[in-house]
Amino acid sequence: MRVVPCLVGGLLAASLLSSAAIAQNPTAPPTAGQAPAAPMTFFITSVGKGDGANYGGLAGADAYCAQLAAASGAAAAAGRAWRAYLSAVGPDGKPIHARDRIGAGPWHNAKGALIAANVADLHGDIIRDRNQINKPNAITEKGQTVNGVGDTPNMHDILTGSDTEGRALPGTYDTTCSNWTSNSATGSAMLGHFDRAGGGNTSWNSAHPSRGCGQQNLVSTGGAGLLYCFAAN
Repeated sequence: MRVVPCLVGGLLAASLLSSAAIAQNPTAPPTAGQAPAAPMTFFITSVGKGDGANYGGLAGADAYCAQLAAASGAAAAAGRAWRAYLSAVGPDGKPIHARDRIGAGPWHNAKGALIAANVADLHGDIIRDRNQINKPNAITEKGQTVNGVGDTPNMHDILTGSDTEGRALPGTYDTTCSNWTSNSATGSAMLGHFDRAGGGNTSWNSAHPSRGCGQQNLVSTGGAGLLYCFAAN
């Protein structure tokens, strides 16, 4: 006759211990290797503005990056300060360097993959090729790959106006399509190859100049007027 009370008492004690454990640990810890993806802080624009290299200047290019980021629906993308990776010349005649406009990093793509930890790694200041700007990782705000060498059409030329260190190029030759306000058949912009292929130059930010600033001029060398966009905060 005493077996049943003992059994009931044991079950009650086990239940109380289990309840105490749940109260102290309301949610199970995440499984190792399943950390939440980092928010998107870098992308290539999925489509150009359609007006060649004319983005209405740096401010217009920045606004275009912010527009696409917000439209992507990515978590917290709309609350960030987006900057187009473009160099230019300021109203005072002093150079504006792309590397100085994009914040300190780190930057991650739309799938959470690390692109670069900081400005030095992005540009290889200490060790070359410390970034992950390449065809698999340099994706759009929608998480899609961009056409590169071997695809039709090839769109691997990205507007930058920069040298390999992310700075405005010296001299009087136009490398920014009149500070990103021209869609003329004349003029030029320095371009990078996001896929690190073609034309004998694998630089992601300074591969070769364009043959003019109009949309068809950019298309003729394997581009579409696309931009690199970085979150500066």
